[in-house]
Amino acid sequence: MSSLSIFNKSFCLQTVCESNYCKLLQLAPNLTELPDATTFYSEGKPSLHLKILSRSPFTLTAEMSHCFSQENEIQFEPAVKIQIYLDSKSTEVLRDHVRPHAAQGIKDFPNPKAVMDYKWTQNYFLERWLDHCLQIGYQFTNSESSEDKKCPVVFE
Repeated sequence: MSSLSIFNKSFCLQTVCESNYCKLLQLAPNLTELPDATTFYSEGKPSLHLKILSRSPFTLTAEMSHCFSQENEIQFEPAVKIQIYLDSKSTEVLRDHVRPHAAQGIKDFPNPKAVMDYKWTQNYFLERWLDHCLQIGYQFTNSESSEDKKCPVVFE
């Protein structure tokens, strides 16, 4: 993904971030009114968890993850931390579970192209993941289920 040869990658990145905002709103139309911990369900699929980490008038910081439960072990993956810009109607991936500290050290990347490649890869992944979640038909529900008990809304 990061090896894509795009003439104006920064413009394309902005387009992807704006598209991701629209897709996130399709998944959660009342995004700003959701409780701090929200679970989405799709029949026969792992639950999808969205946790609002912080709220301000113009931004939300959230973590989104699937909950996988096997043999009494619970895993939240991909545990993507997202900044949601309500005023500019855009999102940005801040970090992923594979390289959780990479975004903190982004200033240490060897060149601006490496920074752009990192951001492109993360936000393109979010775009594909949101497409998948929408295609599968994840929906928010207030009802508690047995799957919810196996996968509590807990993030590290």
